[in-house]
Parts: sequence; structure tokens; C-alpha cells
Amino acid sequence: MNSYLNIRVLRDPEFSTEALMAALFAKLHRALGARGRGDIGVSFPEYSRTPGSVLRLHGTAVALSELEATRWRAGLGDYCHVTDIALVPAGNRWRTVRRVQVKSSPARLLSRSVRKGWLSEAQAQERLASAQPQQSDQPYLNLKSLSSGQHFRLFICHGELLSAPVVGRFSSYGLSARATIPWF
Repeated sequence: MNSYLNIRVLRDPEFSTEALMAALFAKLHRALGARGRGDIGVSFPEYSRTPGSVLRLHGTAVALSELEATRWRAGLGDYCHVTDIALVPAGNRWRTVRRVQVKSSPARLLSRSVRKGWLSEAQAQERLASAQPQQSDQPYLNLKSLSSGQHFRLFICHGELLSAPVVGRFSSYGLSARATIPWF
């Protein structure tokens, strides 16, 4: 995890920064899933209430070069500025960037539990009466599931800063609850 590259979503009069970042991230998700190695992580260096306009990819120079060789951003070239692969600066800190799953629809979750046979219809109705939807103030991307076609929010949490890296694998979203990325 000694290299990185930045992809900045450019301002566009027709598309919001959030919509372009979601499209970029969806393409990255497909590319990382096809790659299947778990060796590339992501961060959002400008995140605040939204992920911001910069997506940073972290990995070895070889891993990032191999990903870039797939031309995974096809169709988004006019909407992005991509830096060259560079070495991570010395003296940085480390942090996790992970997905936060919010149970925003208790009715949907309980219905699924009934379908799976985990709860009876009566048990689900009883739990639904006291269930409260969860909310999150974490930045998120609006994505569409390739498997179900459902739209969902992918909430992203940047963890606490650490003084040493933690080695591990990243998901096909480039996220991990354990493995860290360099933060600078």
C-alpha cells in the first residue's frame, strides 16, 4: 500500500458531483469485483457531509497499474481528472474506510425474516410495532445493485487515525473494517 492515484470528478452543468461520483464508484466496484484480489482500497480525501469530489485509490504501483490498464472508467473520461500513480508521502497516518449498513426499513427487514423462515408473521408484526428506522449522518453514495436492481445508499465511514498500518483485504467496493489506507 505504498502508492495512490487521485480521481477528481469535474464540475458539470448537466450532472451533480454526487451523481458523477456514484457513477464512477459503481464502475470501480465492477472493476474491483472482476479483479477479485482485494488489494486496492479507497478513500475520499474531501469527505464531509458528502464523499466530496475526489476518489483516492490506494495500493501497490503494480496493482494500480493493472487496474488502470483495464480502462474501467470508460465513458467517464470527460468528467474526471486522473493523476499519475505516485508514492504515498512519508509521515502519514492510517485509517480504515468502511461501509456502514443502516437498517432504514424495519418493515422490509422483518418481511425478509418471514420469507427466510427466521420469524413467523405474528412475530414480525409484534417487532414492527416497536421498531424504529435507523438513520446515519455519514456521507453516502446512491448506487444501484447489479443483482437485485434496487437503489440503495452506500454509507461510508472514515475511521479513527492510527499510527501504524493494519494489513488486510478490501471488498469489491475498496472498503474494509480492518485493513487501513494511508491518510494524508
